[in-house]
Amino acid sequence: MDADTAPRFTDCSPILRMFDVDKAREFYLDFLGFGVTFEHRFHASAPLYMGIMRAGLTLHLSEHHGDASPGTTIFVKMQNIRAFHTELTDKRYRYNRPGLEQAPWGLTVEVHDPFGNRIRFCEQP
Repeated sequence: MDADTAPRFTDCSPILRMFDVDKAREFYLDFLGFGVTFEHRFHASAPLYMGIMRAGLTLHLSEHHGDASPGTTIFVKMQNIRAFHTELTDKRYRYNRPGLEQAPWGLTVEVHDPFGNRIRFCEQP
């Protein structure tokens, strides 16, 4: 198979389960600094499916029970993690005060959302 016909992946948007839209907005938008790219409901009382983005990282949040399992962990490679850590700690978010830790694979900041999901941000050498 040559390079022109070989499968190629172009993007990935992890789906994280949420149970409370207001708590999700407080955590992902206010604390982590994401912006909403879209919101979708099949009808007014249907569960919300929402896309968010920050600095090239796209996540999807879903109230649909079949979309994702609570307790998911995603690993995000990034740059300038010290500045990101300072930004988060300066917000003094009452439910999450992440540390900055040196792991064998890089400098990490781990956050836990209100629904049991974890995001491990990592700057690798």
